[in-house]
Amino acid sequence: MTTIVITGPNTGGKTVTLKTVGLCTLMAQSGIPIPALDGSELAIFNAVYADIGDEQSIEQSLSTFSSRMVNIVDILQKYDEHSLLLFDELGSGTDPQEGAALAIAILDEVHGKGARVLATTHYPELKAYGYNRPGMTNASVEFDIDTLSPTYRLLIGVPGRSNAFEISERLGLDNQIIDRAKSFTGTDRGEVESMIASLEDSRLRSEKDADETHAILLETERLKRELEAEWQEFNQQKEKLETKAKEKAKTIVEDAKREAEAVISDLRAMRLNAGANVKEHELIDARKRLDEATPAGEKPAPVQAKAAPRPLQVGDEVQVLQYGQKGTLLEKTSSDDWIVQIGILKMNIKESGLEYVKPKKEKAPVVTTSVRNRSSHVKLDLDLRGERYEDAIQRTEKYIDDALLSNYHQVSIIHGKGTGALRQGVQQYLKTHSRVKSYRFGEASEGGHGVTVVELK
Repeated sequence: MTTIVITGPNTGGKTVTLKTVGLCTLMAQSGIPIPALDGSELAIFNAVYADIGDEQSIEQSLSTFSSRMVNIVDILQKYDEHSLLLFDELGSGTDPQEGAALAIAILDEVHGKGARVLATTHYPELKAYGYNRPGMTNASVEFDIDTLSPTYRLLIGVPGRSNAFEISERLGLDNQIIDRAKSFTGTDRGEVESMIASLEDSRLRSEKDADETHAILLETERLKRELEAEWQEFNQQKEKLETKAKEKAKTIVEDAKREAEAVISDLRAMRLNAGANVKEHELIDARKRLDEATPAGEKPAPVQAKAAPRPLQVGDEVQVLQYGQKGTLLEKTSSDDWIVQIGILKMNIKESGLEYVKPKKEKAPVVTTSVRNRSSHVKLDLDLRGERYEDAIQRTEKYIDDALLSNYHQVSIIHGKGTGALRQGVQQYLKTHSRVKSYRFGEASEGGHGVTVVELK
Protein backbone atom coordinates (compact mmCIF):
# COMPACT_ATOMS: atom_id res chain seq x y z
CA MET A 1 0.00 0.00 0.00
CA THR A 2 1.60 3.27 -1.16
CA THR A 3 -1.33 5.75 -1.33
CA ILE A 4 -3.93 6.57 1.34
CA VAL A 5 -6.89 8.92 0.68
CA ILE A 6 -8.26 10.32 3.95
CA THR A 7 -11.82 11.67 4.06
CA GLY A 8 -14.00 13.00 6.86
CA PRO A 9 -15.55 16.15 8.31
CA ASN A 10 -13.89 19.48 8.92
CA THR A 11 -12.23 19.65 12.35
CA GLY A 12 -12.05 15.85 12.22
CA GLY A 13 -8.29 15.61 12.37
CA LYS A 14 -7.35 15.00 8.71
CA THR A 15 -4.77 17.78 8.60
CA VAL A 16 -3.43 16.75 12.02
CA THR A 17 -2.86 13.27 10.59
CA LEU A 18 -0.78 14.65 7.69
CA LYS A 19 1.28 16.88 9.99
CA THR A 20 1.85 14.00 12.46
CA VAL A 21 3.16 11.68 9.75
CA GLY A 22 5.41 14.37 8.28
CA LEU A 23 6.82 15.54 11.61
CA CYS A 24 7.47 12.00 12.91
CA THR A 25 9.27 11.11 9.69
CA LEU A 26 11.52 14.20 9.87
CA MET A 27 12.14 13.72 13.62
CA ALA A 28 13.16 10.09 13.14
CA GLN A 29 15.51 10.94 10.27
CA SER A 30 17.01 13.70 12.43
CA GLY A 31 17.66 11.34 15.32
CA ILE A 32 14.92 12.76 17.53
CA PRO A 33 12.77 10.24 19.50
CA ILE A 34 9.20 10.16 18.25
CA PRO A 35 6.04 10.03 20.41
CA ALA A 36 5.04 6.48 19.48
CA LEU A 37 4.72 3.09 21.13
CA ASP A 38 7.53 0.54 21.25
CA GLY A 39 7.73 -1.48 18.07
CA SER A 40 6.58 1.38 15.79
CA GLU A 41 8.34 1.54 12.41
CA LEU A 42 8.98 4.42 9.97
CA ALA A 43 10.23 4.47 6.40
CA ILE A 44 13.25 6.52 5.29
CA PHE A 45 12.72 9.05 2.45
CA ASN A 46 15.05 11.19 0.38
CA ALA A 47 12.60 14.10 0.61
CA VAL A 48 9.30 15.05 2.25
CA TYR A 49 6.95 17.36 0.31
CA ALA A 50 3.83 18.90 1.79
CA ASP A 51 1.00 21.06 0.49
CA ILE A 52 -0.84 22.08 3.64
CA GLY A 53 -2.67 25.35 4.41
CA ASP A 54 -3.88 28.41 2.48
CA GLU A 55 -1.12 30.51 0.82
CA GLN A 56 -3.35 33.05 -1.01
CA SER A 57 -1.59 36.40 -1.72
CA ILE A 58 -3.02 39.76 -2.95
CA GLU A 59 0.50 40.97 -3.69
CA GLN A 60 1.21 38.07 -6.00
CA SER A 61 -2.40 37.97 -7.34
CA LEU A 62 -2.79 34.35 -6.05
CA SER A 63 -6.16 32.93 -5.02
CA THR A 64 -6.49 29.91 -2.73
CA PHE A 65 -6.59 27.52 -5.68
CA SER A 66 -3.76 29.28 -7.48
CA SER A 67 -1.48 29.32 -4.47
CA ARG A 68 -2.08 25.64 -3.82
CA MET A 69 -1.51 24.74 -7.47
CA VAL A 70 1.80 26.65 -7.60
CA ASN A 71 3.01 24.54 -4.67
CA ILE A 72 1.79 21.27 -6.21
CA VAL A 73 3.48 22.06 -9.54
CA ASP A 74 6.75 22.61 -7.72
CA ILE A 75 6.37 19.31 -5.89
CA LEU A 76 5.62 17.40 -9.09
CA GLN A 77 8.85 18.73 -10.63
CA LYS A 78 11.05 17.55 -7.74
CA TYR A 79 9.65 14.28 -6.26
CA ASP A 80 10.72 10.74 -7.08
CA GLU A 81 9.87 7.20 -5.95
CA HIS A 82 11.78 7.74 -2.69
CA SER A 83 9.70 10.78 -1.65
CA LEU A 84 6.84 11.24 0.81
CA LEU A 85 4.03 13.51 -0.51
CA LEU A 86 1.42 15.08 1.81
CA PHE A 87 -1.59 16.78 0.12
CA ASP A 88 -4.20 18.55 2.25
CA GLU A 89 -7.60 19.09 0.56
CA LEU A 90 -6.21 18.18 -2.85
CA GLY A 91 -8.12 19.97 -5.66
CA SER A 92 -10.02 22.33 -3.38
CA GLY A 93 -10.69 26.03 -4.03
CA THR A 94 -12.27 25.60 -7.46
CA ASP A 95 -15.26 23.92 -9.12
CA PRO A 96 -15.83 20.67 -7.19
CA GLN A 97 -16.22 18.54 -10.30
CA GLU A 98 -13.11 19.92 -11.96
CA GLY A 99 -11.20 19.92 -8.67
CA ALA A 100 -12.06 16.24 -8.08
CA ALA A 101 -10.95 15.30 -11.59
CA LEU A 102 -7.72 17.23 -11.16
CA ALA A 103 -7.08 15.55 -7.79
CA ILE A 104 -7.59 12.10 -9.30
CA ALA A 105 -5.18 12.85 -12.14
CA ILE A 106 -2.51 14.12 -9.75
CA LEU A 107 -2.86 11.06 -7.52
CA ASP A 108 -2.59 8.76 -10.55
CA GLU A 109 0.60 10.52 -11.57
CA VAL A 110 2.42 10.35 -8.23
CA HIS A 111 1.13 6.84 -7.44
CA GLY A 112 2.36 5.62 -10.81
CA LYS A 113 5.92 6.69 -9.99
CA GLY A 114 5.86 4.75 -6.71
CA ALA A 115 5.98 7.67 -4.28
CA ARG A 116 4.35 7.34 -0.88
CA VAL A 117 1.27 9.60 -0.73
CA LEU A 118 -1.19 10.76 1.94
CA ALA A 119 -4.00 13.00 0.66
CA THR A 120 -7.09 14.46 2.35
CA THR A 121 -10.28 15.47 0.55
CA HIS A 122 -14.00 16.16 0.84
CA TYR A 123 -14.80 15.04 -2.69
CA PRO A 124 -17.11 11.96 -2.85
CA GLU A 125 -15.50 11.00 -6.18
CA LEU A 126 -12.23 10.32 -4.35
CA LYS A 127 -14.02 8.09 -1.85
CA ALA A 128 -14.78 5.66 -4.66
CA TYR A 129 -11.35 6.28 -6.19
CA GLY A 130 -9.58 4.36 -3.43
CA TYR A 131 -11.58 1.22 -4.20
CA ASN A 132 -10.73 1.17 -7.89
CA ARG A 133 -6.92 1.45 -7.80
CA PRO A 134 -4.45 -1.24 -6.74
CA GLY A 135 -2.00 -0.10 -4.07
CA MET A 136 -4.48 2.51 -2.79
CA THR A 137 -6.94 2.50 0.09
CA ASN A 138 -9.43 4.80 1.75
CA ALA A 139 -9.16 5.99 5.31
CA SER A 140 -11.14 8.29 7.55
CA VAL A 141 -10.77 10.18 10.80
CA GLU A 142 -13.30 9.30 13.48
CA PHE A 143 -15.50 12.18 14.66
CA ASP A 144 -17.78 12.18 17.72
CA ILE A 145 -21.06 13.84 16.64
CA ASP A 146 -22.30 14.10 20.22
CA THR A 147 -19.33 16.15 21.44
CA LEU A 148 -18.47 17.74 18.06
CA SER A 149 -14.86 16.76 18.62
CA PRO A 150 -12.44 14.44 16.82
CA THR A 151 -11.29 11.24 18.47
CA TYR A 152 -7.98 11.35 16.54
CA ARG A 153 -8.37 7.75 15.44
CA LEU A 154 -7.42 6.92 11.86
CA LEU A 155 -9.63 4.20 10.39
CA ILE A 156 -7.96 2.40 7.49
CA GLY A 157 -10.27 0.96 4.81
CA VAL A 158 -13.39 2.99 5.70
CA PRO A 159 -14.21 6.27 3.85
CA GLY A 160 -15.42 9.11 6.03
CA ARG A 161 -18.53 11.28 5.93
CA SER A 162 -18.49 15.05 5.96
CA ASN A 163 -21.25 15.12 8.61
CA ALA A 164 -22.05 18.71 7.53
CA PHE A 165 -25.78 18.36 8.22
CA GLU A 166 -25.24 16.73 11.64
CA ILE A 167 -22.63 19.30 12.72
CA SER A 168 -24.84 22.20 11.54
CA GLU A 169 -27.79 20.79 13.47
CA ARG A 170 -25.73 20.41 16.63
CA LEU A 171 -24.51 24.00 16.24
CA GLY A 172 -28.11 25.27 16.13
CA LEU A 173 -28.92 25.73 12.42
CA ASP A 174 -32.67 25.70 11.80
CA ASN A 175 -34.02 22.25 10.88
CA GLN A 176 -36.01 23.64 7.96
CA ILE A 177 -32.83 24.92 6.38
CA ILE A 178 -31.12 21.56 6.96
CA ASP A 179 -34.04 19.63 5.46
CA ARG A 180 -34.09 21.94 2.42
CA ALA A 181 -30.37 21.43 2.01
CA LYS A 182 -30.78 17.64 2.13
CA SER A 183 -33.38 17.87 -0.66
CA PHE A 184 -30.80 19.50 -2.92
CA THR A 185 -28.33 16.63 -2.60
CA GLY A 186 -28.57 13.87 -5.17
CA THR A 187 -29.97 10.41 -4.45
CA ASP A 188 -26.64 8.80 -5.21
CA ARG A 189 -24.85 10.98 -2.69
CA GLY A 190 -27.43 10.10 -0.02
CA GLU A 191 -27.02 6.41 -0.71
CA VAL A 192 -23.23 6.72 -0.49
CA GLU A 193 -23.50 8.56 2.82
CA SER A 194 -25.89 5.90 4.16
CA MET A 195 -23.52 3.19 3.04
CA ILE A 196 -20.61 4.89 4.79
CA ALA A 197 -22.68 5.31 7.96
CA SER A 198 -23.58 1.60 7.86
CA LEU A 199 -19.91 0.73 7.38
CA GLU A 200 -18.96 2.83 10.39
CA ASP A 201 -21.58 1.14 12.56
CA SER A 202 -20.42 -2.27 11.41
CA ARG A 203 -16.83 -1.28 12.12
CA LEU A 204 -17.68 -0.14 15.64
CA ARG A 205 -19.50 -3.40 16.37
CA SER A 206 -16.63 -5.38 14.88
CA GLU A 207 -14.08 -3.52 16.99
CA LYS A 208 -16.16 -4.09 20.11
CA ASP A 209 -16.52 -7.78 19.30
CA ALA A 210 -12.80 -7.98 18.50
CA ASP A 211 -11.90 -6.39 21.84
CA GLU A 212 -14.17 -8.80 23.72
CA THR A 213 -12.82 -11.74 21.73
CA HIS A 214 -9.25 -10.65 22.42
CA ALA A 215 -9.99 -10.37 26.14
CA ILE A 216 -11.55 -13.84 26.13
CA LEU A 217 -8.58 -15.17 24.17
CA LEU A 218 -6.12 -13.73 26.68
CA GLU A 219 -8.11 -15.19 29.59
CA THR A 220 -8.32 -18.55 27.82
CA GLU A 221 -4.57 -18.58 27.18
CA ARG A 222 -3.93 -17.71 30.83
CA LEU A 223 -6.21 -20.51 32.02
CA LYS A 224 -4.59 -22.88 29.53
CA ARG A 225 -1.12 -22.07 30.86
CA GLU A 226 -2.29 -22.52 34.45
CA LEU A 227 -3.99 -25.84 33.64
CA GLU A 228 -0.93 -27.11 31.77
CA ALA A 229 1.30 -26.17 34.71
CA GLU A 230 -1.07 -27.81 37.21
CA TRP A 231 -1.43 -30.91 35.01
CA GLN A 232 2.35 -31.22 34.70
CA GLU A 233 2.73 -30.82 38.46
CA PHE A 234 -0.01 -33.41 39.02
CA ASN A 235 1.70 -35.93 36.74
CA GLN A 236 5.04 -35.37 38.44
CA GLN A 237 3.47 -35.79 41.87
CA LYS A 238 1.58 -38.85 40.66
CA GLU A 239 4.78 -40.47 39.39
CA LYS A 240 6.54 -39.74 42.67
CA LEU A 241 3.68 -41.21 44.71
CA GLU A 242 3.45 -44.28 42.48
CA THR A 243 7.20 -44.88 42.75
CA LYS A 244 7.11 -44.40 46.51
CA ALA A 245 4.06 -46.69 46.87
CA LYS A 246 5.68 -49.40 44.74
CA GLU A 247 8.87 -49.27 46.78
CA LYS A 248 6.92 -49.42 50.04
CA ALA A 249 4.74 -52.28 48.79
CA LYS A 250 7.80 -54.17 47.62
CA THR A 251 9.42 -53.77 51.04
CA ILE A 252 6.24 -54.88 52.85
CA VAL A 253 5.81 -57.94 50.63
CA GLU A 254 9.44 -58.94 51.01
CA ASP A 255 9.27 -58.57 54.81
CA ALA A 256 6.00 -60.52 54.91
CA LYS A 257 7.42 -63.23 52.70
CA ARG A 258 10.50 -63.64 54.89
CA GLU A 259 8.40 -63.71 58.09
CA ALA A 260 5.92 -66.20 56.58
CA GLU A 261 8.75 -68.48 55.48
CA ALA A 262 10.24 -68.33 58.95
CA VAL A 263 6.87 -69.16 60.56
CA ILE A 264 6.26 -72.03 58.13
CA SER A 265 9.72 -73.38 58.84
CA ASP A 266 9.05 -73.24 62.59
CA LEU A 267 5.65 -74.94 62.18
CA ARG A 268 7.22 -77.73 60.15
CA ALA A 269 9.82 -78.26 62.82
CA MET A 270 7.07 -78.38 65.49
CA ARG A 271 5.08 -80.84 63.41
CA LEU A 272 8.07 -83.11 62.86
CA ASN A 273 8.81 -83.01 66.57
CA ALA A 274 5.20 -83.36 67.70
CA GLY A 275 6.30 -86.04 70.12
CA ALA A 276 8.46 -83.47 71.87
CA ASN A 277 7.15 -81.08 74.47
CA VAL A 278 5.72 -78.27 72.26
CA LYS A 279 4.41 -75.47 74.41
CA GLU A 280 1.01 -73.96 73.68
CA HIS A 281 2.40 -70.41 73.82
CA GLU A 282 4.91 -71.33 71.09
CA LEU A 283 2.04 -72.21 68.75
CA ILE A 284 0.20 -69.03 69.64
CA ASP A 285 3.32 -66.96 69.04
CA ALA A 286 3.81 -68.60 65.65
CA ARG A 287 0.22 -67.85 64.67
CA LYS A 288 0.62 -64.24 65.82
CA ARG A 289 3.79 -63.81 63.76
CA LEU A 290 2.00 -65.15 60.69
CA ASP A 291 -0.86 -62.72 61.22
CA GLU A 292 1.51 -59.79 61.60
CA ALA A 293 3.35 -60.77 58.43
CA THR A 294 0.25 -59.93 56.38
CA PRO A 295 0.78 -56.42 54.86
CA ALA A 296 -1.47 -53.72 56.31
CA GLY A 297 -4.52 -53.06 54.16
CA GLU A 298 -4.25 -56.46 52.50
CA LYS A 299 -5.68 -58.61 55.26
CA PRO A 300 -8.87 -60.36 54.20
CA ALA A 301 -12.11 -58.91 55.45
CA PRO A 302 -13.53 -60.85 58.39
CA VAL A 303 -16.11 -63.47 57.41
CA GLN A 304 -19.27 -63.62 59.48
CA ALA A 305 -20.10 -67.08 60.78
CA LYS A 306 -23.49 -68.55 59.98
CA ALA A 307 -25.84 -68.94 62.90
CA ALA A 308 -25.39 -72.39 64.52
CA PRO A 309 -28.51 -74.57 64.90
CA ARG A 310 -27.55 -75.02 68.57
CA PRO A 311 -24.90 -73.74 71.01
CA LEU A 312 -21.40 -75.05 70.36
CA GLN A 313 -20.23 -77.93 72.54
CA VAL A 314 -16.97 -79.64 73.31
CA GLY A 315 -16.23 -82.20 70.58
CA ASP A 316 -18.07 -80.31 67.81
CA GLU A 317 -16.39 -80.06 64.47
CA VAL A 318 -16.09 -76.42 63.36
CA GLN A 319 -14.76 -74.37 60.49
CA VAL A 320 -12.16 -71.80 61.59
CA LEU A 321 -13.07 -68.90 59.31
CA GLN A 322 -9.85 -66.97 59.84
CA TYR A 323 -7.71 -69.81 58.45
CA GLY A 324 -10.20 -71.72 56.33
CA GLN A 325 -9.45 -74.94 58.22
CA LYS A 326 -11.58 -77.44 60.11
CA GLY A 327 -10.96 -78.22 63.73
CA THR A 328 -12.45 -79.78 66.89
CA LEU A 329 -13.57 -77.90 70.00
CA LEU A 330 -11.53 -79.01 73.01
CA GLU A 331 -12.42 -76.54 75.75
CA LYS A 332 -14.37 -73.33 76.33
CA THR A 333 -12.13 -70.93 78.21
CA SER A 334 -14.56 -67.99 78.44
CA SER A 335 -17.96 -66.87 77.24
CA ASP A 336 -16.58 -66.14 73.76
CA ASP A 337 -13.31 -68.12 73.53
CA TRP A 338 -12.64 -71.76 72.62
CA ILE A 339 -9.54 -73.87 72.41
CA VAL A 340 -9.67 -75.51 68.98
CA GLN A 341 -7.58 -78.45 67.79
CA ILE A 342 -6.46 -77.80 64.17
CA GLY A 343 -4.25 -80.65 63.10
CA ILE A 344 -1.38 -80.66 65.59
CA LEU A 345 -2.05 -77.06 66.63
CA LYS A 346 -4.19 -75.89 69.51
CA MET A 347 -5.43 -72.35 69.15
CA ASN A 348 -7.50 -69.97 71.20
CA ILE A 349 -10.26 -68.75 68.80
CA LYS A 350 -13.21 -66.46 69.45
CA GLU A 351 -16.62 -68.07 68.96
CA SER A 352 -17.54 -65.39 66.37
CA GLY A 353 -14.78 -66.83 64.14
CA LEU A 354 -16.11 -70.40 64.32
CA GLU A 355 -18.78 -71.99 62.19
CA TYR A 356 -20.50 -75.20 63.24
CA VAL A 357 -20.00 -78.11 60.83
CA LYS A 358 -22.82 -80.59 60.84
CA PRO A 359 -21.42 -84.12 61.19
CA LYS A 360 -21.99 -86.48 58.34
CA LYS A 361 -24.42 -89.25 59.05
CA GLU A 362 -22.89 -92.68 59.05
CA LYS A 363 -24.40 -94.69 56.29
CA ALA A 364 -25.19 -98.34 56.73
CA PRO A 365 -22.60 -100.49 55.03
CA VAL A 366 -23.70 -101.48 51.60
CA VAL A 367 -22.25 -104.54 50.01
CA THR A 368 -21.27 -103.75 46.49
CA THR A 369 -19.23 -105.45 43.89
CA SER A 370 -16.68 -103.39 42.11
CA VAL A 371 -15.39 -104.46 38.78
CA ARG A 372 -11.94 -102.99 38.21
CA ASN A 373 -9.33 -103.61 35.63
CA ARG A 374 -5.81 -104.51 36.58
CA SER A 375 -4.45 -100.98 36.21
CA SER A 376 -6.91 -99.63 38.77
CA HIS A 377 -6.20 -102.29 41.43
CA VAL A 378 -5.58 -100.88 44.95
CA LYS A 379 -3.09 -102.80 47.07
CA LEU A 380 -3.78 -103.69 50.69
CA ASP A 381 -0.66 -101.83 51.78
CA LEU A 382 1.03 -98.48 51.05
CA ASP A 383 4.84 -98.20 51.20
CA LEU A 384 6.01 -94.69 52.19
CA ARG A 385 9.62 -95.50 53.01
CA GLY A 386 12.01 -92.92 51.55
CA GLU A 387 9.23 -90.37 50.89
CA ARG A 388 9.40 -86.74 51.96
CA TYR A 389 7.05 -85.83 54.78
CA GLU A 390 4.62 -83.70 52.75
CA ASP A 391 4.55 -86.15 49.82
CA ALA A 392 3.97 -89.05 52.22
CA ILE A 393 0.94 -87.36 53.83
CA GLN A 394 -0.55 -86.57 50.39
CA ARG A 395 -0.07 -90.16 49.26
CA THR A 396 -1.66 -91.38 52.51
CA GLU A 397 -4.73 -89.19 51.96
CA LYS A 398 -5.17 -90.48 48.40
CA TYR A 399 -4.55 -94.09 49.43
CA ILE A 400 -7.18 -93.96 52.20
CA ASP A 401 -9.70 -92.52 49.69
CA ASP A 402 -8.90 -95.26 47.16
CA ALA A 403 -9.17 -97.95 49.83
CA LEU A 404 -12.59 -96.64 50.91
CA LEU A 405 -13.77 -96.66 47.29
CA SER A 406 -12.56 -100.26 47.02
CA ASN A 407 -14.57 -101.15 50.14
CA TYR A 408 -11.50 -102.28 52.06
CA HIS A 409 -12.01 -102.66 55.80
CA GLN A 410 -8.35 -102.96 56.75
CA VAL A 411 -5.13 -101.72 55.11
CA SER A 412 -1.48 -101.35 56.14
CA ILE A 413 0.75 -98.28 55.80
CA ILE A 414 4.49 -99.00 55.76
CA HIS A 415 6.40 -95.97 57.04
CA GLY A 416 9.48 -97.57 58.53
CA LYS A 417 11.00 -96.84 61.92
CA GLY A 418 13.69 -94.16 61.34
CA THR A 419 13.31 -91.05 63.53
CA GLY A 420 9.60 -91.65 63.97
CA ALA A 421 8.60 -88.30 62.37
CA LEU A 422 6.89 -89.95 59.40
CA ARG A 423 5.11 -92.46 61.67
CA GLN A 424 3.82 -89.68 63.95
CA GLY A 425 2.62 -87.60 61.00
CA VAL A 426 0.74 -90.54 59.45
CA GLN A 427 -0.90 -91.53 62.72
CA GLN A 428 -1.83 -87.89 63.47
CA TYR A 429 -3.55 -87.72 60.10
CA LEU A 430 -5.37 -91.02 60.71
CA LYS A 431 -6.47 -89.71 64.09
CA THR A 432 -8.39 -86.86 62.49
CA HIS A 433 -9.84 -88.81 59.57
CA SER A 434 -13.61 -89.33 59.99
CA ARG A 435 -13.65 -92.73 58.17
CA VAL A 436 -10.81 -94.27 60.18
CA LYS A 437 -12.27 -96.51 62.86
CA SER A 438 -8.95 -97.34 64.56
CA TYR A 439 -5.28 -97.90 63.93
CA ARG A 440 -2.43 -99.81 65.61
CA PHE A 441 1.16 -100.82 65.16
CA GLY A 442 1.69 -104.02 63.25
CA GLU A 443 2.43 -107.32 64.92
CA ALA A 444 5.91 -108.71 64.74
CA SER A 445 4.86 -110.76 61.74
CA GLU A 446 3.30 -107.66 60.11
CA GLY A 447 6.36 -105.39 60.43
CA GLY A 448 6.19 -104.16 64.00
CA HIS A 449 6.51 -100.43 64.64
CA GLY A 450 7.48 -99.87 61.01
CA VAL A 451 3.86 -100.52 59.97
CA THR A 452 0.53 -98.99 60.99
CA VAL A 453 -2.54 -101.20 60.48
CA VAL A 454 -5.66 -99.12 59.76
CA GLU A 455 -9.25 -100.31 60.25
CA LEU A 456 -11.75 -98.39 58.11
CA LYS A 457 -15.43 -97.73 58.80
